[in-house]
Amino acid sequence: MPRLGVNIDHVATLRQARGGTDPDPLAAALLVELAGADGIVVHLREDRRHIQDRDLRLLRDILHTKLDLEMAADETMAKIALAIKPDLVTLVPEQRQELTTEGGLDVAGHRDRIQKIVSLLQEGGIPVSLFIEPDLAQVKASHRVSADFVELHTGRYANMRRSKEADGEVEAITQAAKLSHKLGMGVNAGHGLDYRNLTRLTHIPEIAEYNIGHSIIARAVLVGLDQAVREMKALLS
Repeated sequence: MPRLGVNIDHVATLRQARGGTDPDPLAAALLVELAGADGIVVHLREDRRHIQDRDLRLLRDILHTKLDLEMAADETMAKIALAIKPDLVTLVPEQRQELTTEGGLDVAGHRDRIQKIVSLLQEGGIPVSLFIEPDLAQVKASHRVSADFVELHTGRYANMRRSKEADGEVEAITQAAKLSHKLGMGVNAGHGLDYRNLTRLTHIPEIAEYNIGHSIIARAVLVGLDQAVREMKALLS
């Protein structure tokens, strides 16, 4: 059965809105684990709009499952990762004005810079995933920089409201997953996935893990975090 990684950034977003201590993303992470999630995902952004450095340090100490740290592909962030030692670093594009991550890394167009960060992290014993579009050229470029994993960006698929419109995007994700697996990289997927659109992708056997945040946290507001995670986990089975 595919694994479920739960992104808890939006718990921290709600905390930062009031500048206090509630809700605590650390408590949320423990509840997510107890509900059966296979890992916790957090994005430490340059502007620290949600997850803070302290959160990251404490999460590393308390988690029993996998800690996946999303971060920009730069040396300053790499040094933080090397000090914290997450189980996986996922390199993502980052722009200050964006509400959420928009699109995948252009690995093919920035090969030397990304290769440098990948090598730095791997030499420190941290496996690296690259968040990319489901594009075969980007898959090949990820393999050339020796990525351990790719995470296929599912945002375009998630934004398509009609099943027939999504057919082409599902095929692109399928082919990118197949090639990634063939080249020896692990395959994750995420962005915009929810309780309605996830099922169609679970038929792609090469995808080993789905990383989902907003839809789970949004549902948790209504039904509770435990139930929200369990319902998503059930869809993967």
